[in-house]
Amino acid sequence: MSLDIKLLAMDCDGVMTDGGLYYHDDGSQSRRFNVKDGAWLRIWHREGLQSAIITGKESDALLARARDLEVNYVYQKAHFKGPVFEQLVAESGIPAEQIAFIGDDIIDLPVFQRVGYAVAVADAVSELLEQADWITQARGGQGAVQETVCHLLKSLGLYEQAMERYVNPQAAK
Repeated sequence: MSLDIKLLAMDCDGVMTDGGLYYHDDGSQSRRFNVKDGAWLRIWHREGLQSAIITGKESDALLARARDLEVNYVYQKAHFKGPVFEQLVAESGIPAEQIAFIGDDIIDLPVFQRVGYAVAVADAVSELLEQADWITQARGGQGAVQETVCHLLKSLGLYEQAMERYVNPQAAK
């Protein structure tokens, strides 16, 4: 399989997290992000590729995580993701056909119908699983982003180059 993907976009809750929201006694919320997902997003970026998050919720924790991972585009409070996806296409200058998207719930369906490569996490709703070009083995928040990045890098012919920095550190200098 040969793909031409330049940007990986994803939902947050249920993709980057397990979808759980932790409510604290003071009324604040928190989420658990997967460290390996973050490490592989960094590998994605090192290959000159871009990333985006499109989420229906608003969270300072997500903004902090996105900054830490140097995510190129972050869209919060995207209750209707189709128009937000079109905004991403316009702002990034990357055609929809060169964007992959990872989703888990029905709100992601309009994006699935527009992207070049639609990825559903293993525990996604059936409507997404039926529309997906590829389905991860990992559930959301449990390595689905890592698995997707690895899959895409292999499909793009960039995996060996990306791994060279870790396998042969002298070559990366």
